[in-house]
Amino acid sequence: MGQTILTETQLGHLLQGYRKTRRLNQTQLAQRAGMSQARLSTLELHPGRITVAQLLRMTAALGLEITIVERPADYPLAQTESDAPRVAENPPLEW
Repeated sequence: MGQTILTETQLGHLLQGYRKTRRLNQTQLAQRAGMSQARLSTLELHPGRITVAQLLRMTAALGLEITIVERPADYPLAQTESDAPRVAENPPLEW
């Protein structure tokens, strides 16, 4: 089953989730992906800092692959963290 990733945060959660599903700790996955545990931890928490090479190594180590799929014409062009719905910090007061 495929997963759609629209934000950096979703990527981090997805990678961490697959790691845990496969019962790997960060050190084990880092060794398989050829990076330090500290780097892997950073990438799970801040996936915007990942390089394509690191992403490919991590997905391969998790038994995953990346597929590029064309979006429908009416699909939004970009989705960023700032596009995500937000909860009002100070909801309006009702009198």
